[in-house]
Amino acid sequence: MAGTSRHDREMAISAKKQLANCSDPIERLRLQCLARGSAGIKGLGRTFRIMDDDNSRTLDMKEFLKGLSDYGVLIEKEEAMNLFQQFDKDGSGLIDFDEFLITLRPPMSNARKEVVLQAFKKLDKTGDGVITIEDLRGVYNVKHHPKYRNGEWTEDQVFRKFLDSFDSPDDKDGKVTKEEFLNYYSGVSASIDTDIYFILMMKNAWKLD
Repeated sequence: MAGTSRHDREMAISAKKQLANCSDPIERLRLQCLARGSAGIKGLGRTFRIMDDDNSRTLDMKEFLKGLSDYGVLIEKEEAMNLFQQFDKDGSGLIDFDEFLITLRPPMSNARKEVVLQAFKKLDKTGDGVITIEDLRGVYNVKHHPKYRNGEWTEDQVFRKFLDSFDSPDDKDGKVTKEEFLNYYSGVSASIDTDIYFILMMKNAWKLD
């Protein structure tokens, strides 16, 4: 799996340590998400998306506070309101959902982003911007998976489990969008110091040229 569990564990431990000395509200929220592993930021994004009933892709203060609470983020109400104001740049009382997640994502160099998008493109065989089980056939080889080999899982179950690792813990829909893929790998990227090592890991994991 391209986001190794060892990196996840190291990142979670490191994020928890940094939280103790961090006072910047955006960084604190980012670290709380990363303390849950690579899928942490994406999970928060999913929580907000579920609450966006009118598909406006914006959140008001009430939705924002409820989303943080539903996701189990430990934050004082005053700090959360301060955070909201930092994102509400035009003072409209609404924050742009995608902008919020992009700001929250740990920064990735262009070289890293490029290789992540290369992997996404390879997996998204139909080119519709979403990776599904159908896309994975012929791209991801299940033959070496221990549970497939011992007959415990079918091919589809292996694919589904694979997609679940990119999906948010509480809302697995078996589809992975480009944003979710980037959110996941920005988490993995946060635990890897050098571009060279990250790119090498991605190329090996996805057999990229």
